[in-house]
Amino acid sequence: MTSTTDETGGGTPQKTGGKDHKKPTAEALRGAIQLGIGYTVGNLTSKPDRDVLMQDFYVVESVFLPSEGSNLTPAHHYPDFRFKNYAPLAFRYFRELFGIKPDDYLYSICKEPLIELSNPGASSSWFYLTSDDEFIIKTVQNKEAEFLQKLLPGYYMNLNQNPRTLLPKFYGLYCIQCGGVNIRLVVMNNILPRSLKMHYKYDLKGSTYKRRASRKERAKSSPTFKDLDFQEMHDGLYFDADTYSALMKTLQRDCRVLESFKIMDYSLLLGIHVLDRKMRERGGRGDSKRQGGQKVLYSTARESIQGDGKAAEPLADADDDTMGGIPAKHKEEKLLIFLGIIDILQSYRFIKKVEHSWKALVHDGDTVSVHRPNFYADRFLKFMGGTVFKKIHPLRGASSRRKKNSIQYRSQEVLSTVKEESQEERRVQSLEKLENIDDTDKHSPQKPDVIPSSTRLDPAISAATLTSASSLDDVKTELQTENRTSISTLVLEDSVPPLPSTPESGLDVYL
Repeated sequence: MTSTTDETGGGTPQKTGGKDHKKPTAEALRGAIQLGIGYTVGNLTSKPDRDVLMQDFYVVESVFLPSEGSNLTPAHHYPDFRFKNYAPLAFRYFRELFGIKPDDYLYSICKEPLIELSNPGASSSWFYLTSDDEFIIKTVQNKEAEFLQKLLPGYYMNLNQNPRTLLPKFYGLYCIQCGGVNIRLVVMNNILPRSLKMHYKYDLKGSTYKRRASRKERAKSSPTFKDLDFQEMHDGLYFDADTYSALMKTLQRDCRVLESFKIMDYSLLLGIHVLDRKMRERGGRGDSKRQGGQKVLYSTARESIQGDGKAAEPLADADDDTMGGIPAKHKEEKLLIFLGIIDILQSYRFIKKVEHSWKALVHDGDTVSVHRPNFYADRFLKFMGGTVFKKIHPLRGASSRRKKNSIQYRSQEVLSTVKEESQEERRVQSLEKLENIDDTDKHSPQKPDVIPSSTRLDPAISAATLTSASSLDDVKTELQTENRTSISTLVLEDSVPPLPSTPESGLDVYL
């Protein structure tokens, strides 16, 4: 095995010598991936741990694996191929940062056959999934591989500052030369678990120009929709205030990182599992998950948006029930959301500038996907924070309850004061009214023509008196006597204790 710089270029078939080379089959490619990673990562364990240096980002290790084997490589039944491992020490550090041990990494990739996935995008990339759902292996173009190599030092710095991110987590960059063809591939974290059915999948960019799934894509059993489809099928996904704030804060931080690297045309891969439909799908994992194997840190959507960005233990709530999904709601449905930023290996280079200029001549330049990195990031965040993700506004929050309780307390105080003042006012008015009645009796020879109200008059007694009285004059005489007695009693209550009742008391007339 030798350390060299990558001298091959392009993804076009290359021929060496006079031998006729053929493109490797899908089965041969999967086998070469597993054999090459197993060999290079296994040999890397013999190298001592040390700090990553700047030159480590540009090292490429190359080994030739003939089908008959050699003194250093095992025999295999695939065509001869050369395997290249880019920046092995740097990627070893990245894997350690996410808690991936070499044995677990090799077990996930090499133990079971890789699962080939369909590609909903416009690129010709191939996707492979490990049987334990942990890793995605994607083929990339030569320019994307070169861009990732240039990105590694800044990527290293960003991960040190914040391992909790929705950006892709790269665990390895490799190249297979077989049949005169260079096939470059990256190993990344898997965003959508197979153990839960994704009822909806979206590839969102925040643009509207031709952002609708094709008929061919819609005909698939599990189609991937786009921005215009989301606006027609959903009116937003609702999160509680804390989750919404954490999600948008993570997206803003990640977009600023991408903008600093002049990266654009990335997407948000969004998977929605509807809990209320009870269409949960288990299976496909078997016993491929190694017992006691360490779970990848910060690999789930919920882990990626929580925490202060420092290394920590994996969250306990990212269990098998939710698979690390983020709880959300849409109308009356309860959801689990899985998401991550993908396709970040697109820089705003000359070819992209030309593409944007050409599309802007024909269509609205602000609606096309290819755009300046700063404008792209702002439009992306505006679409995600206003159209896709929304915050649940509680009817009674904590501050509202405190405010309401304070208002109620002040209202009760005011009502109590008003009530006391009203009672005192009514009491004074009653005394003044009774005193006026007494003065009228003293100065007027005529008896009152109306029956004054009296707080001391029992309604039942009053009714009985009215019905049994033989004449109106008799009723007036009895009420006048009772009024005098009531006035005397009320006045005495304010000055001296009431006297005990005697048979001669005026009240005894009614008893």
